[in-house]
Amino acid sequence: MHITSKRPDTQQGPADNFTGTVWLDEVAVPESPSRLRMFNVHFAPGAHTAWHRHPHGQVLHVLEGEGLVRRKGGDVEAIRAGDTVWIEPGEWHWHGAAPRTFMTHLAVVEAAEDGTTTEWDTHVGSDEYPA
Repeated sequence: MHITSKRPDTQQGPADNFTGTVWLDEVAVPESPSRLRMFNVHFAPGAHTAWHRHPHGQVLHVLEGEGLVRRKGGDVEAIRAGDTVWIEPGEWHWHGAAPRTFMTHLAVVEAAEDGTTTEWDTHVGSDEYPA
């Protein structure tokens, strides 16, 4: 068993990819050949991602609070502590906190062969995110 106790410092989510205040903690980056990546993501009320997709899909597991997730062409879905969401490989989506509450989730992805985990697109329009 290999336990890693040294982790990178908490990083603020970049404004190019997030609306509002978001904090990211990298929880797991196992050594090669694994391409697993796991992040603990903290969203302030109303904060959310831009539209994005993942080459091998994504698992979101909500730890606390209430949030929202939307897949391209789908309806906005409410998510709450204890919920687990599967995003299909290549599926455009966004997710974040509900307008009036914090939300924290674990995000688990598998990196592509070139190491990328996410392809980012445009910010979510004000008409797409419920206020």
